[in-house]
Amino acid sequence: MTLEAGFHAVPAGHVATVVTHLEMRAPVPARPERDVGLELVRIARPDAEWYRALFRKVGAEDWMWFSRLVIDEASLLTVLHDPAVEVYVARRAGEELGLLELDFRGAGECEIAFFGLARTAIGQGAGRWLMNRALELAWRAGVGRVHLHTCTLDSPQAMGFYRRSGFVPVRREVEVMRDPRLTGHLPETAAPHVPILR
Repeated sequence: MTLEAGFHAVPAGHVATVVTHLEMRAPVPARPERDVGLELVRIARPDAEWYRALFRKVGAEDWMWFSRLVIDEASLLTVLHDPAVEVYVARRAGEELGLLELDFRGAGECEIAFFGLARTAIGQGAGRWLMNRALELAWRAGVGRVHLHTCTLDSPQAMGFYRRSGFVPVRREVEVMRDPRLTGHLPETAAPHVPILR
C-alpha cells in the first residue's frame, strides 16, 4: 500500500517510524580505523536467551529494538540456526559489547540484519571497526548486493554513519506497530525520546 501525501493518524498504543533501506552494489575501500581492543567471534547455533540478552543490551533500551523479542523462541531459533545466517559478538576483555548478524538467505545478497554496539562502546571508533569487519564478511563469492535498513527510532547518527560507510539510500517505508513498552516486551523506560501514547 502506498500512502497518500499528508498526515496519517497512528492508533493509540502504537508507534510509527520511517524506515530507510540502504544498499551497496560493490565493495568499497575499508574506512581508516584504530585499534579499539575488540575481537569479533562467530557464535554457531546461538542460544535464544543469550541472543536476546545481547540484543537488549545493544538496542532495546535506547533504540526500541524489539522484533526479536516478540517472536516465539522456536521461530527465533529457526532464523538463528539457519546455515545462511551468521551471528557474531564483539567482545573486549570478555565483555560482550556488539552484535552483528549477517543474513545470506537472499540469492546473491547479504543483509546486515542487525548491527549495533552497547552504549559503553559508542564514540570510540568501535562502530567503524565493526562495519569494516561486517563488510569483509559480507562481500564473499556470489554476493552482488549488501543491504541494511535503519529507522527514525534509531540513533540519529546511524544514517550518516551508514552513508559514510558506502551505503546508498534506495527506498523508504512507514512502519506502524504496537508499542512494545505497552505489550510488556520492553520496559516503559525504554527509548525515552519516543513518548508513550496510550
